[in-house]
Amino acid sequence: MEKKEFDKSTAFKFDDLVQYTADSIVSRTILDKATGTITLFAFYKGQGLSEHTAPYDALVQIADGKALIVIDGKEHPLSKGDSIIMPANIKHAVRAVEDFKMILTMIKSA
Repeated sequence: MEKKEFDKSTAFKFDDLVQYTADSIVSRTILDKATGTITLFAFYKGQGLSEHTAPYDALVQIADGKALIVIDGKEHPLSKGDSIIMPANIKHAVRAVEDFKMILTMIKSA
């Protein structure tokens, strides 16, 4: 059975948890709770997620590289160290301008 969460009480660096893979998007679940999730993604240059909505607010933190986040038709070029909140029920998309890693924290609400 595949482990869903990362080991607790163990120091780690986000950069070490997922590696870039040619023409792919790789993800690793850090925490998965009823109240929300934290997931680390590695996007290979040119890869992305097409426009979609999610039922909860989500915080995106760029851990490496450069990305273009589009929220409700507005482009947001982001790079390492930048963050943005994608609001619930609003269309958004993600594209890797260059290889990039992001930490996605989704907060669920009633």
